[in-house]
Amino acid sequence: MSAPELPASASLIALHDRLLAAPGWPATQPADSGPADAQIRLANADSPWHWVLVNHRNNCLLWAEEDLARRTTVADAAIAANKRAIDRYNQARNDATERVDECLLLALGLVDAASVRSDMPLATVATGARLNSETAGSIIDRMSIMALKVEAMRLQTLRGDVAAEQRQASQAKLARLQQQRGDLGDCLDVLLAEARAGRAYFKVYRQFKMYNDPRLNPALVAEQAAQTAQA
Repeated sequence: MSAPELPASASLIALHDRLLAAPGWPATQPADSGPADAQIRLANADSPWHWVLVNHRNNCLLWAEEDLARRTTVADAAIAANKRAIDRYNQARNDATERVDECLLLALGLVDAASVRSDMPLATVATGARLNSETAGSIIDRMSIMALKVEAMRLQTLRGDVAAEQRQASQAKLARLQQQRGDLGDCLDVLLAEARAGRAYFKVYRQFKMYNDPRLNPALVAEQAAQTAQA
């Protein structure tokens, strides 16, 4: 059996950056632009690349809403709408991260397929393999956010409405962000290589965002009880 094809950090960085530069992104999905975009062609629900795209798209949408939520000259209702959108995109981002982990662990044979979508997926690992506290999906999620930081800081280095000193400071920060993203990518490559070799593993960790669940958020439960009592 051939070894599963796993996402390399260089491919992830290139994809994240290309998506950020794609016209209409993140409102629309970019078209496959040729042989370099094998990831796009693999983007179906059973491929980790599909969920990498979903994760990155929701991080981009979340980033834009976070900027808008800091406005100080708009009505409170506008900020409330931003905050609700932030909750939606954050939940979708976390869901996609979990799906990335599911796909990778299935490809590696490190999770029981029948339980992978359950609240408690069963790990199937070799004796002696070390448990990595951070999952591959979480690293990929952080790399997506780093792509946004890199692009935002790059734009700061091009501003013509600020002093040269500010642009120089932004250039230094950009170099540090790029280094940090590279470090994350190296950690991902090592983790996946060790997982494939049976020396390490990670698990699917459910986030259980209780504040987004009307059955579990105490304030929403109280609201629903009050509405039922008034009906």
